[in-house]
Amino acid sequence: MKAVTWQGRRDIRVDEVPDPRIVEDDDIVVEITSTGLCGSDLHLYEVLTGFMTPGDVVGHEPMGIVTEVGPGVREVSVGDRVVVPFNISCGTCWMCRRGLHSQCETTQNRDQGTGASLFGYSSLYGQIPGGQAEYLRVPFGNELPIKVPHGPPDDRFLFLSDVLPTAWQALQYADPDPESTLLVLGAGPIGDMVSRFALDAGHRVISVDRERERLARVRQRGAETIGLDSGDIAEQVRDRTDGRGADAVVDAVGMEAHGSPIAEGMTKLVSRMPRAASRPVMQAAGIDRMAALHTAFDAVRRGGTVSIAGVYGGALDPFPMMQLFDKQVGIRMGQANVRAWTDDLMPFLEGDDDPLGVNSFATHHLPLSEAPEAYKSFQEKADEMVKVVFKP
Repeated sequence: MKAVTWQGRRDIRVDEVPDPRIVEDDDIVVEITSTGLCGSDLHLYEVLTGFMTPGDVVGHEPMGIVTEVGPGVREVSVGDRVVVPFNISCGTCWMCRRGLHSQCETTQNRDQGTGASLFGYSSLYGQIPGGQAEYLRVPFGNELPIKVPHGPPDDRFLFLSDVLPTAWQALQYADPDPESTLLVLGAGPIGDMVSRFALDAGHRVISVDRERERLARVRQRGAETIGLDSGDIAEQVRDRTDGRGADAVVDAVGMEAHGSPIAEGMTKLVSRMPRAASRPVMQAAGIDRMAALHTAFDAVRRGGTVSIAGVYGGALDPFPMMQLFDKQVGIRMGQANVRAWTDDLMPFLEGDDDPLGVNSFATHHLPLSEAPEAYKSFQEKADEMVKVVFKP
């Protein structure tokens, strides 16, 4: 089959790789009909290169049609249409039963000190072949795949794999009151969807981003916007909130290093090191660009909450503990527990009204063969690219 593979720093290719097959009794094989390009994939493109091996199949936002099932599979059948969550969770362990699917004890990577395995996401998270491919082996066929109806276009359900549960969890962790002002840092796919959920719930939303096109998208949905280069963000937020600050803040930016010479220089240095040398540096001495997070802490009101949805990977990131303690800031964060939120999210997708605008959420639909160019354009934020869906 054809699949998108990692071959080196900023080197993504479409190659022929072996077809997946049933290994365990409860495995299924899915023929991929749509698969997303995520901002987290860019971390593999350059930042986490020390944990990648040439030939790794990437991608973690797939859906498609079941083509084969193992003898122990009862919940789905050949021909069923399914969405595949990005985290690989058994659904039955102690963690999964408590809704912490991203910490699944069956697939935890204890040798790396990390949580549940992820599709297509480096040796840190299991080195499992990903979903930017024509076919995908999916374990835990009775628990993991999300069965969806035939009929509507793929985009109606595809974002159940990552974008929707990540954004929904970020909003739940922010826990804004009905009359709250929510500040969303970043208007990429996750920040955009957080804003849509919050606006649908009746919250006042202020969105911050560097890209005008992204701000225009959220503004059309009803959010107020602030350009990242327009001055002191926290001060502008306080000016709009009677001097207090936002009741809750979602950081949907994460470890992006652009604009920070130290973090960007560290990233480039580590990415050029031999794998054996770069891994311990990232795990023990890595640093992130902390501008978004420090803005969140500054802009949230006293007694408010900061929800961190953007991925951070630095081991030496400094936290302003005096400020956080003095302001009595609550913080929640973590990978989305995808399967925990499925029942909450399906009502947004089952009707004809499309309240979240998922049918038009993707800005680009491309064949899998154009993946190398898409990764480059997405990193450069070129061609007004916000969300890419590949069609194998």
